[in-house]
Amino acid sequence: MFNFGFIVEQALGHITHYQNLKYWVDKDTNIKPNWMPVGASTNDIWEKLPVIRNNWSLQVSLRTRKAIKTAIKLQKPDALFLHTQTLALFSIPFMHRIPTIISTDATPFNLDSIATGYNHKVGGNYLAERGKYEWNRSTYNAAAAIITWCEWAKDSLVHDYGIPAEKVLVIPPGVDLEQWNFKHNPSLESIESTPENPLRLLFVGGDFARKGGYTLLEAFLNGLDRDFRLDIVTKDTNLKRELTGIENIRVYCDLTPNSQRLKQLYAQADIFVFPTQADCLPSAISEAMAAGLPVITTDIGALCEQVEHGVNGLIVPPSDATALAIALRMLKNNPEKIRCMAAASRRIAEKRFDAQRNYGAILNLMKSISHKSGLQYKAGNLFHV
Repeated sequence: MFNFGFIVEQALGHITHYQNLKYWVDKDTNIKPNWMPVGASTNDIWEKLPVIRNNWSLQVSLRTRKAIKTAIKLQKPDALFLHTQTLALFSIPFMHRIPTIISTDATPFNLDSIATGYNHKVGGNYLAERGKYEWNRSTYNAAAAIITWCEWAKDSLVHDYGIPAEKVLVIPPGVDLEQWNFKHNPSLESIESTPENPLRLLFVGGDFARKGGYTLLEAFLNGLDRDFRLDIVTKDTNLKRELTGIENIRVYCDLTPNSQRLKQLYAQADIFVFPTQADCLPSAISEAMAAGLPVITTDIGALCEQVEHGVNGLIVPPSDATALAIALRMLKNNPEKIRCMAAASRRIAEKRFDAQRNYGAILNLMKSISHKSGLQYKAGNLFHV
């Protein structure tokens, strides 16, 4: 029996990752998990202190330190899993005593490269920036192993932070391929657009603006509404009021990750549209691929590791409503292309984003490091996509 501690950041797409990881961990009867989700709104001292109350990284790192100290008092974990590195800044002393995996979707350098879309300020005081860099590098070095969601993040760890490549494994978050298999292989006749039966577009993004929602709306309201129906899943409740009464648009603001209604929207869709302005490796695209949907998106972050232009989708420039409209009309006029891209999406999902395989690889790595004082194997021998 393995006693493992799981500390997962409760923000953005990391919440879906937490739910999926928990589902597969609970299936392994050899693991006794200690779940320590860390996020905001805990009404603790860190939300009240100057400087710290305005710094997410400091808040969640201090909460993580407290959670690990409490866990050790009950029973020292055989291994720890920290997602993301943001949580780990104050955990280096624990990481020297307990084999620890740091999991991340992006490094701070990665995030700086897409900072504009997150309204994140880059640069500032040189000494402060250098201090943050060294702190993050020390945190990465203290881990027994590092899991990244994508090659984009692994490349940054190796080239920007000097982490040995053999210490870093690329294991993307997975999708339950059985639950997300909607047999979305319609006949060519059924996906032809008609006034009575318009093609269905699906957009899923909690942060509507950052995910490119307004680019999609601009394209849609400029003539696409005659040939398509648009379903929008978001957390922006104001949007629902703004778009009420507009024909062929439906907005859903109360759907949760992995919910049945959300899956129904994926099952009913013909094309997934996600013209994001800032992202790393969004779960919504992996879910669309598992559902067998062509994806129209942008070349941001690691999205090119999900969508290959012309194979399982189309890549358009961010904030370019004209290019997005052209891409959608091209697919509307080519049902055979929709069918081929749909099949390719499902095929790539089966190869790269199989939850059973990917989360199993995480657990195998944790079991391995719990028996070793250091990393004594080549990462590629354990997991390879």
